[in-house]
Amino acid sequence: MKKSLNILFVASEVVPFAKTGGLADVSGVLPKALKRLGHNPIVVMPRYYSIDKSKLDLVPGAMGVPMGPMGELWVGVYTTTLPNSKVPIYFIDYEEFYGRSGLYADENGESYSDNDNRFVLLSKAAFQLAKKLDFYVDIIHANDWHTASMPLLKKTRFKYDEHFANSSTILTIHNMQHQGFFFKGIIDVMEVGWEHFNPLDLESMDGVNMLKGGVTHADAVTTVSKRYAQELQTAEFAFGLQDHMWAHRGKLFGILNGVDYEEWSPAIDKYISFRFDTEYMSGKQKCKDDLRDMFGLPRWEVPLIGFVGRFAEQKGIEMIAAVIEGLIHLDVQFVFLGTGEKWAEEFFSDMAARYPEKFALYVGYDNALSHQIEAGSDMFLMPSLFEPCGLNQIYSLRYGTLPIVRATGGLDDTIENYDPVHNSGTGFKFELPTHDALYHTVKWAIDVWKYEPEAFREMQKRAMKARYSWEEAAKGYEAVYYWTLNNREVNNYR
Repeated sequence: MKKSLNILFVASEVVPFAKTGGLADVSGVLPKALKRLGHNPIVVMPRYYSIDKSKLDLVPGAMGVPMGPMGELWVGVYTTTLPNSKVPIYFIDYEEFYGRSGLYADENGESYSDNDNRFVLLSKAAFQLAKKLDFYVDIIHANDWHTASMPLLKKTRFKYDEHFANSSTILTIHNMQHQGFFFKGIIDVMEVGWEHFNPLDLESMDGVNMLKGGVTHADAVTTVSKRYAQELQTAEFAFGLQDHMWAHRGKLFGILNGVDYEEWSPAIDKYISFRFDTEYMSGKQKCKDDLRDMFGLPRWEVPLIGFVGRFAEQKGIEMIAAVIEGLIHLDVQFVFLGTGEKWAEEFFSDMAARYPEKFALYVGYDNALSHQIEAGSDMFLMPSLFEPCGLNQIYSLRYGTLPIVRATGGLDDTIENYDPVHNSGTGFKFELPTHDALYHTVKWAIDVWKYEPEAFREMQKRAMKARYSWEEAAKGYEAVYYWTLNNREVNNYR
């Protein structure tokens, strides 16, 4: 029998309470999957002021958190459970740090200058909370730079506390682009000792790199796909940390994210007007017609290509903008849903105005519309320059909406390229992030839809049968947890 583990899971954002990216999706679902495997996770995050505390329960008694030269900060703690589960989630309440309009930046997109203090407080408060709850921790699971100080804090500030004496630490990297660079004075706030200010540890260009220090001290480092774990050891994807990641490759694991098929499944989707599955595909055509009617696109006999995502460089938006004028003259229609860089919003708005019968756009985010685009499109465009895991391509598979992707990170792990010789594949991939590669891959997908309709339909059904569940992902994390417990130097303090 495997031991049931007490897991302290700490993240800066968790769905449905706060979200800017994939970190929130993982944090809101993985702990529930771990609970179903028989473990005992608790989740900790900030109580941002967009989160209504009247819907939470107050944990009695304020909690003191030592913050070095800042003194002891007293925080409140609220709690509830993750939706549809018995997993408790605790919110650290400190108005000076979390009572703001944004999670990490103001309304102008400027990062808060005290983000280092804000998230060191979260990390330290998580340790203090475990002590307050008398929760003896087996696994400390930190996520991204925001809580990357926790492995070092465990080895120093909380080394001899009985609640953590037998704990292992895991750091999950959801996106290497964001590493947490700060002034070196944060070391005093962390209270970890200046011996850790060196190039193999926290130091980077005479400042502190929080993620780098986390990688150094974690018992295991995970990221959200096997391909991305390999890419993090290269200059193209590691944003300067490739040598550091290569040095720690022996404890680096890639575990592919799962998706929630209770929400993303065309047979039960509450947001689409006609449900369908592999045995009754007629509903997909009806969803396509509905989507076109919604945007005033004519019901031509052409493929419809969808896009849902941020208008950001990472998502390949500049490549799309470079080729869309050429693609628009092919037999095809597009529906885009997204927001982000202003030039991109203006550029695609102009495309929608100039080609109203071929290009439709919604600037912003609408959850229901994202489901409708997945259901009604024939293909889904996702040419990311890098993509640690990606979820939309996995949603697309379930809806028979064949992904057009760059072969990077989780996109490469989840999409099998179409092979007409062996009649296999679940989408269309290209390797190099070039305009020509994107253009010709989209044209290839259009040609298959037009000239090989039977092969396209068979590929849709193969895609719809693919499964990437959170249960499998949770088993991967569980294996890493046990690996750390079996391989670390055991502290027999308790």
